[in-house]
Amino acid sequence: MSGDPIVFPLERLEGLPCETGAPAAGRIVEGAPRTRTWTFSESADGKTLAGVWEATPGAWRVAYDEWEYCCILEGESELLRAAAPPLRLRAGDHVVIEPGFTGIWRVIETTRKSFVVRLP
Repeated sequence: MSGDPIVFPLERLEGLPCETGAPAAGRIVEGAPRTRTWTFSESADGKTLAGVWEATPGAWRVAYDEWEYCCILEGESELLRAAAPPLRLRAGDHVVIEPGFTGIWRVIETTRKSFVVRLP
């Protein structure tokens, strides 16, 4: 770790290597969402990650044991929570998701977010 600031190169993400994937098949409740993740920083212990994540339309069950801060950069999604109205997320929204959150992440329009995650 150099101690230097890390800038996320948002304007040239498409030309950078990324991890592609999808939610686990057993968690998908709608559509056929696909994801891409660009990780730009990882702590020495591997428990803190920062980067950019993108998902195509669809919905899947989520159960967080990690802590996450994210900023929606593009698109539209919603977090569906039991006994609560949907939380609509659009470009410019900043969100903290704490361990213990369970619900459904629904991508309405391909969504891109910057994130910082702290694993347990």
